Amino acid sequence: YTFFSFFSTLCAHIRDVFVIKNVKMKILLLMKTLKRIAIILISLCLIGIISAWIYYISVTKNVRLDPEKLALSESNLTLFDSEKKIILLGTEARNQTVPVDDVPYHTKQAFIDVEDKRFYRHNGFDTVGIARAIFHNIKAHSFKEGASTISQQLIKNSHLSQEKTLKRKLQEWKLTRQLEEKYTKDEILAMYLNSIYFGHSCFGIEAASEFYFGKETAQLTLAESATLAGMIKAPNNYSPFRHPEKCLTRRNLVLKIMQQNDNISLTEANAAMQSPLTVCEKKERLGNSYAHYVLDELTQIAEENDFRLGGKIEIQTFMDKNLQNYMQELAAAHTNSDKIFLSLDLESGGYKACVSTVDDIQRLPGSLLKPLLVYAPALEEDFIAPATPILDEKIDYSGYSPQNHDGIYHGYISARECVEKSLNVPAVKILSSVGLSKCVNYLQKLDLSVADEDMSLSLALGGMKHGYTLPELLSAYSVFPNGGVKQKSGFIGEIKINGQRVYIKPQSTRHVFSEESAYLMTDMLKSTAQQGTARKLKNLPFDVAAKTGTVGNKNGNTDAYAISYTSKDCLGVWLGNADNTKIEYSGGGLPCNYLKLLNEFLYGEYQKNDNTISPFKQPKNVVKISLDKPMYYDTHTMLIADENAPAEFRFEELFKKGAIPLRQSTSFTSPTIPTPIIKLEDNKVIIQLDPRSPTYYSYKIERSDYVTHTTIYEGGYTPFIVDENLEENKSYLYTITPIYKNKPGKKISLPSISTSTKIPIQLEDKLILDTDWWTN
Repeated sequence: YTFFSFFSTLCAHIRDVFVIKNVKMKILLLMKTLKRIAIILISLCLIGIISAWIYYISVTKNVRLDPEKLALSESNLTLFDSEKKIILLGTEARNQTVPVDDVPYHTKQAFIDVEDKRFYRHNGFDTVGIARAIFHNIKAHSFKEGASTISQQLIKNSHLSQEKTLKRKLQEWKLTRQLEEKYTKDEILAMYLNSIYFGHSCFGIEAASEFYFGKETAQLTLAESATLAGMIKAPNNYSPFRHPEKCLTRRNLVLKIMQQNDNISLTEANAAMQSPLTVCEKKERLGNSYAHYVLDELTQIAEENDFRLGGKIEIQTFMDKNLQNYMQELAAAHTNSDKIFLSLDLESGGYKACVSTVDDIQRLPGSLLKPLLVYAPALEEDFIAPATPILDEKIDYSGYSPQNHDGIYHGYISARECVEKSLNVPAVKILSSVGLSKCVNYLQKLDLSVADEDMSLSLALGGMKHGYTLPELLSAYSVFPNGGVKQKSGFIGEIKINGQRVYIKPQSTRHVFSEESAYLMTDMLKSTAQQGTARKLKNLPFDVAAKTGTVGNKNGNTDAYAISYTSKDCLGVWLGNADNTKIEYSGGGLPCNYLKLLNEFLYGEYQKNDNTISPFKQPKNVVKISLDKPMYYDTHTMLIADENAPAEFRFEELFKKGAIPLRQSTSFTSPTIPTPIIKLEDNKVIIQLDPRSPTYYSYKIERSDYVTHTTIYEGGYTPFIVDENLEENKSYLYTITPIYKNKPGKKISLPSISTSTKIPIQLEDKLILDTDWWTN
């Protein structure tokens, strides 16, 4: 109230300044007004300071530095399976610590130069860095640049939530001051190096040194130190295993910064930059593959969502413990090559189990790409239906001449059979006809990128430079049982850091194919599992769709795939070797056997819980149409079967309602045949029926000489009918009528035949020909 009164008086004085005309009085009153304004401003500042202090006290009163949180322990990271039980991570040395005295000088300096070059000169807060960050952010109209010191990062990683609020910043300020007061700079640096995350499940520099370089921290070279220092900004993006080119560029940038800060010489920097990026081969991870996939995904999620990895991390996964154990046993029995086994739950989009000896490597997809790139897009564009006949023949596209794996051309064959047999030539022909760019757009909607250098027709057969990971391919195939909808797949459902939920798997979806196209593709892949390349699955007691793929050349195979899906799960198996040495398998062989065993195990688990695997649901806009079988195989045309056609002369196939054949056959309601050939030889008339004429018709052939009318033949199909009862110097007209079950069809009239004898003219006066008779 007092402040309001004071402010009201001030306003009255300001008004009087403009009203009073006496200059002296106006100056005095103006000075009083300015004095009052100064008092108000000072009061406001004091009030603001006191309020800020009170707020600071209130939000930080219970905040205390906890030394136990500064040291990474086993409990700092906990993974839970689908039943919220803890997943054991194995024996990774994630909690190993190393004294700062055992860290080489160039290693410490690499991290300091990159993360906090004034580390030893500030008291926890780099005022120069803060001022520079403010200036750059104002200039860029953003808040992208920060100025966190190593001390602040250690506090944020170990004590605080991921909130970006004033409250958390004040708590960080208090804890950083306490940290700087309690510990020396070397102790703070040691705790920082022993707690930061280096990707690939490596927490702390000792675990990272052992994993990446197979040595202790004390043995790290300058180049290796720069590699580790460069990685922590984005461990997934700068992983030497995932992105060696980016990792090398980042390492050399760190070395350049160290040289610019005079912490290494130019000679040392150049020598380190010239050294190759040498890292250890990744160890086999059969026993804890799932956990490693989770932690790799954790790194990627943290980078995409801009939160730190530190403190107490709790991760909820989708792991099915029983399936994971069975998968590990199954994979352990296979010792002749590397392998990846994978299971994806279609409802949640979460990976239920995973075993891998090669991590998440990219491999050429082979024929697995055909449904995704060729057939599903062609179905979506209404370019083909499952019954569409395609001519499998020798082709050449500007020097590119694909061949089928068996070296045989099959003539006209349905699109369904092309998928079943995984033929190469039809896939390339369809890709060329639909359009490469159009089909690649569908791949990109499936999150399968295609480089410019891979844009060629050989892409239909999986020909590309780098390829895809098995999780990427499995996620793409899940679109078909999900009605053409792509959802985000992953190993992680939820992440909490220091008790605060920082991530939950998004439920966002994207329509790639229509429900009808997805179902038609699924039905074609069901045929592949019944009588095609994946027929080892045909005896499973539930609906299953499958596709196989093999990558190799005349010298042998390098990759063998098999993918299957039901209405509940999508399973994938890859066999090969990380070093691309040859294997003795093809996709339809051992990988399919493993798929069968995994499907049987899942089926048994569902039965234990009184659950079933339901059939694939047919959309209402997909219909089954009866097609004329003789016309299909004889003329390669799709006609709706005659309503009177017997069962043996029709077959059924699926179509979208809006893309069914327009014409209906009348082969049995109104029999008709191609026009036969008629000719006269040795005073005999020979009538040759077209080979396409149905053998199930009977035929009536009649002859007319304009006086008499005679039936010369009546009976079943015969290639030739001969009429010898002809008279000379007569003209005959023949008609032929096809008949089915006593129902005559369209009568065909043939060209008339004449038996007239032509008498040649005898020229008696040959001079007519020998002289110019017209001049005489």
